[in-house]
Amino acid sequence: MSDSREQILEQIKLQGDLVRQLKGAKESKEKIDEEVARLLALKAKLGGDVAPASQKFTLKTPKGTRDYGPQQMTLRQGVLDKIVQVFKRHGGEAIDTPVFELKEVLTGKYGEDSKLIYDLKDQGGEILSMRYDLTVPLARYLAMNKISSIKRYHIAKVYRRDNPAMTRGRYREFYQCDFDIAGTYDPMLADAECVKIVSEILDTLEIGDYVIKLNHRQLLDGMFEACGVPAESFRAICSAVDKLDKSPWADVRKEMVTEKGLDEATADRIGEYVRLSGGTELVEQLLADPKLKAVPNAVKGLEGMQLLLKYCSIFGLDKRVRFDLSLARGLDYYTGVIYEGVLKAEPGSRSSPAKSAQQNGEPAEQATVGSVAGGGRYDNLVGMFDPRGKAVPCVGVSIGVERIFSVLEARFAASKVKLRTNDVEAYVASAHKGLHEQRLRVLNQLWDAGIKAEHSYKLNPKLLAQLQHCEEHQIPLVVVLGDAELAQGLVKLREVTTRQETSVKLEDLPAEIKRRQQA
Repeated sequence: MSDSREQILEQIKLQGDLVRQLKGAKESKEKIDEEVARLLALKAKLGGDVAPASQKFTLKTPKGTRDYGPQQMTLRQGVLDKIVQVFKRHGGEAIDTPVFELKEVLTGKYGEDSKLIYDLKDQGGEILSMRYDLTVPLARYLAMNKISSIKRYHIAKVYRRDNPAMTRGRYREFYQCDFDIAGTYDPMLADAECVKIVSEILDTLEIGDYVIKLNHRQLLDGMFEACGVPAESFRAICSAVDKLDKSPWADVRKEMVTEKGLDEATADRIGEYVRLSGGTELVEQLLADPKLKAVPNAVKGLEGMQLLLKYCSIFGLDKRVRFDLSLARGLDYYTGVIYEGVLKAEPGSRSSPAKSAQQNGEPAEQATVGSVAGGGRYDNLVGMFDPRGKAVPCVGVSIGVERIFSVLEARFAASKVKLRTNDVEAYVASAHKGLHEQRLRVLNQLWDAGIKAEHSYKLNPKLLAQLQHCEEHQIPLVVVLGDAELAQGLVKLREVTTRQETSVKLEDLPAEIKRRQQA
């Protein structure tokens, strides 16, 4: 039986190698599926999933994921806390939803990106998928609970089978920080506040210069119609335009013509528009455009942009926002305003090829290093889940916290600044042997007073080792216990940075520590 098991394990190894070779060679799906079926059949012969102790494997995190140590988590938590403060300033309420949803909830909501959804193995009845974003689960939550008005924020992990770029903050498992306003309100009031929220967060995090690009989905559809794009091709062409932030126009045009089947003249007409950007003057220019004036969708979109830019100006965002016709955001559920916060490249840094290359001899647009926020209006998504199709208009924003975190992490690594990773206010140390029980009594006194405190888990630690621990972990105060002082009801309170010591009565110790923390 043992020999048979070893033989099967060897066959599984060989078959696994074969499957990987076929995938690497991009063989046909039918061929790969056939060999995967053989691999699964071999594994089934083992009668279990337990690998033998002798089998070697490489310890690593799955592709597109990473671990976060105390330094990274301290930085990350600081970022999240600042984002939540902004969300709460604007009246946000927190919710949470399951990390996986019924597959049918997610299907058909993301256009071409649907292929990036992680599907789970059938566990006995329900076909499930990992959530791709936090917006579709929100729509399901609103429809299921018959909620027609809410201002919510949600910070949680989402999952995408994307090609990861770890150094640029692009993962398969990552956090999204969403703020959405649901309800029937007058035009652009909620939309403008979402743009303001993006600006406040990026200003608060101090991650560098940025621009918030604005566009309107109705304008895009009207522009496609005016250029002669068939209605059934709108979403496919929109998905191609969405790649202009990563690829030059020549590549996007080629995709439209060769992959999407658009004729070259139509693609060239689109190219004339999508390279335009500006402010209210551009809106007025386009409102006078004969081709766009003839398309109701385009006019509605432009009038909406005119109002949004007016409100953004009232919010003091004139220098932060830009009307940009290349902004498309490929998700199918957007119906109105769309926006994207983009970091501008610092001098000497590498930029996106789409922005660094000159196009048709025109000057290149200012270089950018990537999107750090995005969102828009999606008025029909909730209705897709309601049995009677009752719509709940929504507009929201998602903060790309992983991209922000990668920028800040690189900055801290370059500065060689060590972040403090604990909140301990006082360390209880003993000057000599036999004081571990007294340390526990003092610790208990501090904890009961709400003071964050710790001590050594050795009975008789050396005083120097205890003081070095405090310096290394940036603990500000040390309570030093000694027999002579304790006999008088005293302890020594030592400031770690200055090394100054003061005698303090034991009963006054909590109050003195709090006083120094507030100073």
